[in-house]
Formats: sequence, structure tokens, C-alpha cells
Amino acid sequence: MGLAPAANGGNRTGRMFTGDESGNWLFRALWETGFATQPTSEDRDDGLQLRDAYITAAARCAPPANKPTPIEFARCQPYLLEELRVLESVRVVIGLGRIGWLAYLRARRALGAPPPRRPPVFGHGVVSTFEDGAALLACYHPSQQNTFTGKLTRPMLLSVFQTARRLIERPRPPAVE
Repeated sequence: MGLAPAANGGNRTGRMFTGDESGNWLFRALWETGFATQPTSEDRDDGLQLRDAYITAAARCAPPANKPTPIEFARCQPYLLEELRVLESVRVVIGLGRIGWLAYLRARRALGAPPPRRPPVFGHGVVSTFEDGAALLACYHPSQQNTFTGKLTRPMLLSVFQTARRLIERPRPPAVE
């Protein structure tokens, strides 16, 4: 879960993280961990398929200066909530950036999902678990601001997706009634 489609990426191509530098980083990590059928995503007709993965965002359009207002988040939240309702068996969510991470926490609360076992704290690679067995991984966003400065490296990003793969493959805990 990210912030929003990029003006020159997802907004232009019609698929999140497609056709921009952030997407180049993201799809390579998805491919290297078996979540995508190819390492690149140039346009929505390029044959890419996701496996055990779904990409969404807190906001639905590219906000000015990448800073959506609380009103924009509120207007977009019904779409995010509907996506999460449809995705019944979500086991792991990767919050790309603090905004994507917080958006998932807000959405869980709005859906009445069980709270985290411990108060969640955002930090790259941190895993927060919930009473229903779901997990939220914190990841720095693969924006050029983070990748060009070295705040996020390819091994750091890959590590988060490797953790997600391990969490998905672990046995699901029994349902609590």
C-alpha cells in the first residue's frame, strides 16, 4: 500500500507504480520474491501478472507536491475500504512509506478489524502483528528521494519482500471465536 499513483507513472499508464522509477524498484523486488511474473512494468498491457499480491494506495490521484490533505484521504478512504473488504484473505500488508502504513492502520480501524498486538511503530523492516494473524510491514517508499539518497537500497527493499514471503508461507493460526 502506497501513497497515491504518481503523476508520470500510475496516473499516466493506468496501473500503480507502472512506468516510473519507483515502480522499477518495486517490481524488481516483487519479481525477485515470486510476487510478479517479470521484473519490469512499462504499461498495463505488458503481460505483468501479480501472484499473492495486490497493489493499492491511500489516495486515488497524484496529490500536489505528494502531500495529500486530510480531506483527500477522507474522500478516497471508501475506495480503499471496499478493496480491503473484497480481499478477504489478506495476510500481509507492506506499507510503502509512513503514509501508506498509517493508511492501512486507519482502514483496519474503520473496518472494525482486530487491533495490533502491540502499539505499532513505523521503522523500515518493522513487522506489526494483529490479533487476527495479519501482519503489517513498514518499508521506506521506493521514491527517488529515498533511493537516490541511499535511505532505501535495493537489498533493504528486497529484505522486506522476503519477510513478506516468509510470513505468507507460514501456517495460518487457528481462527479465534
